[in-house]
Amino acid sequence: MWEERFAKDGYLFGTEPVPFLLKHDAFFEAGQSVLSIAEGEGRNGVHLAKKGLDVTGVEFAPSAVAKAQKLARENNVTPQFIQSDLFEWNWPVNAFDITLGLFFQFTGPAERDVLWRKMRDATRPGGLIIIHGYTPKQLEFGTGGPPHAENMYVSADFRDVFADCDVLVCEEYDAEQRSGSAHVGMSALIDFIARKPE
Repeated sequence: MWEERFAKDGYLFGTEPVPFLLKHDAFFEAGQSVLSIAEGEGRNGVHLAKKGLDVTGVEFAPSAVAKAQKLARENNVTPQFIQSDLFEWNWPVNAFDITLGLFFQFTGPAERDVLWRKMRDATRPGGLIIIHGYTPKQLEFGTGGPPHAENMYVSADFRDVFADCDVLVCEEYDAEQRSGSAHVGMSALIDFIARKPE
């Protein structure tokens, strides 16, 4: 499904970063290494690379990876974009200053927790796990995201996987989103930022 959506002309979600990254800009510093999962067409990875971060993005859809590489060339940055299924990719351990997951709500709770644990494991001690997505209220807005409430997040969902982490941000809120043609309008969002124990 995603390859079919990304294979069309243009950038489905636009070329500007998710507003979340601008809102929490202070957490991202030049020189940090960041793993961005389900990177899509590269808008977030390119934005962070332009800020001087060392970006590795993993994305399943080949067309999205090709667009991400094109966007990087156009912006004169060199993030690494890897085409792989996240459940088959050989995740590194304790490797990144930041692991980042933005709007990757294509799985139910069981598989989601698997990915969250892999994100946690891939983060170096003292590093940050950063997740952003929709809450179930998003179904009322209908402005993007999956049609399944169980794929959305609420604050309590993070407790088990990140129980030993220092939670810096955990906030549910409504805000306007404008990302290409796919995410437009009022949205029900959640931000989660936690620090892995040293």
